[in-house]
Amino acid sequence: MTLQRMDNIGIVVEDLDAAVAFFTELGMEVDGKARIEGHFADQAIGLDGVRSDIAMMRTPDGHGKLELAQYHHPAAIGDGPHDPPPNTLGLHRVMFAVDDIDDTIARLRRHGAELIGEVAQYKDVYRLCYLRGPSGIILALAEQIG
Repeated sequence: MTLQRMDNIGIVVEDLDAAVAFFTELGMEVDGKARIEGHFADQAIGLDGVRSDIAMMRTPDGHGKLELAQYHHPAAIGDGPHDPPPNTLGLHRVMFAVDDIDDTIARLRRHGAELIGEVAQYKDVYRLCYLRGPSGIILALAEQIG
């Protein structure tokens, strides 16, 4: 048996509509929305009485997907600081390749995004930055320049 593909990355958010708007502004598209609840959800997730809403987002090329989930029951919990630094153990960040990093940052700032550091240039190859999005999600943006 071999691995077929990475299907998606799941991210728990506080406000599903705000997260969908943020990732839509980034350039992702809504692939579908659903209410997740019932015995199957309880079994798969390992929690009792699961009730959540999800939105599946996909990149324009159709290969990358994010599953955004807002838990109504049991309520989502935080593990540690709400805005952990980029060197925190666990999921580090999700990186996206963009055509224009400055324009992307400006558009995402209208949805509450904040730069963590600053836009840095790696040789004559990339401009890169980290920013914090909805629910403290850390994104990295990369613009190829060479």
